[in-house]
This record gives sequence, C-alpha cells and structure tokens, in this order.
Amino acid sequence: MHRHRELCERAVDPLEIAAGLEAHGVTDRTAARFRHRDVFSLAEEMYARVPRDGDPPPRPVPPALSRPRPDLVLLTLLPGALCAATITGLRLTQGRTRLLVVAVGVLAVLLALRATLRRGPLSPRGGTRTAPHRAGAWTCWLLAYAALGDGLLHAAVTGGPDGPPTGTADGAWPFAATPLLTLALACAPAAWCAHLLAVRAGRRLDTSRGLEEFAASVRPLLLGTFTLYLCALAALTALCAAALGEPADYAATLTLGALLLLARLLTVHGFPHAPAVVLTGAATAEVLAVATVFAGRLPGCGFLAVPVETLVAARGPAAVPVLICATAALTLLLHAARTLTRASAHARTAAPC
Repeated sequence: MHRHRELCERAVDPLEIAAGLEAHGVTDRTAARFRHRDVFSLAEEMYARVPRDGDPPPRPVPPALSRPRPDLVLLTLLPGALCAATITGLRLTQGRTRLLVVAVGVLAVLLALRATLRRGPLSPRGGTRTAPHRAGAWTCWLLAYAALGDGLLHAAVTGGPDGPPTGTADGAWPFAATPLLTLALACAPAAWCAHLLAVRAGRRLDTSRGLEEFAASVRPLLLGTFTLYLCALAALTALCAAALGEPADYAATLTLGALLLLARLLTVHGFPHAPAVVLTGAATAEVLAVATVFAGRLPGCGFLAVPVETLVAARGPAAVPVLICATAALTLLLHAARTLTRASAHARTAAPC
C-alpha cells in the first residue's frame, strides 16, 4: 500500500487498483503471498484500507470513449480521397508530369496518414508510451511492395526487369493500384473499429468485478472487431478492383490489412514494441525474398533463389507477401489476444507495461 498509495488514493473502485497492479507486474501468485486468492481480492483490501478525504470524484470520461467528432471522421477519409486522386492523375498523365503527380500525391497521402494516426481513435492514448522503434519506414516498404513487389518479383524470376516501373498495370514491371487504394480507404473502418473496441472495453471495465471476468468478456469483443474490419476490407477490395479494372487479390490485401490493424491497435493501447519488431521482420523478409532471386544469378549461387522460385512457380508471386504477412498477422493476433484483454490495457489512469 505504501508503494501504490497514490494509485489507491485516486482510484474510484477496486478494479482500477487491480488494473494498476497488473500493469506493474503484480500477478495472482504475488497476491497469494499476501494471503489473497487473486489480484482483485488484494485490490479490494487496498481500496478499503487507504483513507480518502470526502467522496471520490466522478470517474472522468476520456475523449477516446466519446462520440467521434465530425472533423476526425473526415480526417480518416482524407487518405483514401488523396490516394484516389493520385491514382487518377497517374493514369491521365505521362512523362515528367506523371513523376510530379506521383511525388506530390505520395507526399500528400503520407501527410494525411500521419495526421490520421496522430488524432482520433488510431492515435496512442494519453499516458501510453511511445514506440521505442521507428516502424514507419518498414510500413511504407510493405505498402510499396503491395503496389510494386509482385511485379518486380515476377520480372526477376523471368529474367528481368528490363527497366523501371512505368506506373501502369500492363508494363514490364506492373503497378497494382488496388491494394494501395483499398488500404488508404480502410483508414475509416479501422478508426471506427478501434473506437468500437475502446468504447465496449471501457464499458466492460466499469461493470466487471474481476480481471478474469474482464478478460473473458473482452476476448470475443477483440476477435469480433477484427473480423468486422476484415469484412469491410474485403468489400473495399472488391469495389476498388472493379473501379480500377484490376484483379482483386483478396489474400494479399486482407493479410496486409490485418497486420497493419493489429499493429496499430497494440500501439494505441500502449504495446508498441511487438508491432515494431513484427513489422520490421515482415518487411525484411520481403526484401530478402526479392534479393535472393537476384543473388541466384551469381555464379554458383543458384540455390539461393530455389525456395522463392519454387513458391512463385506453384502459387504465383503474390504467395510470397501472403505467406509473410499472414505469419506476421497471426503472431500479432496471438499477442493481442493476450495483451489487449488485460484491464491495464484499457485502464484510464495507469499506463500498461
């Protein structure tokens, strides 16, 4: 009680103390040393023992649990709108004008994404830690690979490429616009799903009477929110493919979208280390996959390209990013099912560890 006195004095119920203790590494085994069956029982005694002056103040409602503001809703639509404008300009221009349109468009989309991730439901909550690693560059690589990677890998396996990408889908190095447009438009459903998870988890934090009860109620909520986002992403993939006249690669888009959503949810709730490591690993694996094909052209190094060439011959070039992103997304999903179901991940005063 001496170590956590400040937490006990400002707490408005025992569950808030239990979430804070959990965030500081206190487990049921630790509680057993103090003759309590679990952390919540220990928190109840601490809540009863620490004196308070007068009635406790009402629990503040954080901005994350309020209704989304119209300006933040429009902000989540901005990356998709700018990406659509950039793709339209790419298809209507040629030569240096096309390069200028691409440069300006990419910069505008990146700035819009940065603003979206810094405000609203997709921004880290107040009091949570910032990411120890910079995963933004690797995320940009994953998005760039979604647009150009399959074309580059196919050209590399068949002996190319013979030149730089032309920005068209029928060139020697094809450009796939559907995944980029889909993921840019998916910022809106991702923000809505993040807001839904925060609202529902916050309500269950208020009504739960123990940490295990809270975890059991939040786990299906997390999986349901994740499934809802995948359904929205699949619908956007179909719409964008039809609008752009390109094939809809559901597997590649859904696996990459799932990876990016899980990484953002973990970062929002104060667990940035695992997403940074997994995103770095996934991007590095895609770099190595392409690099091994080119390295296999060196004398005596043909064996380096055998795994990737075998996979491409069997399933096509899209199988490489699908396999990598699916593995990374599954890793983060298992991690999220363990961390985002803690009360400390949704506590309003204590930052999770």
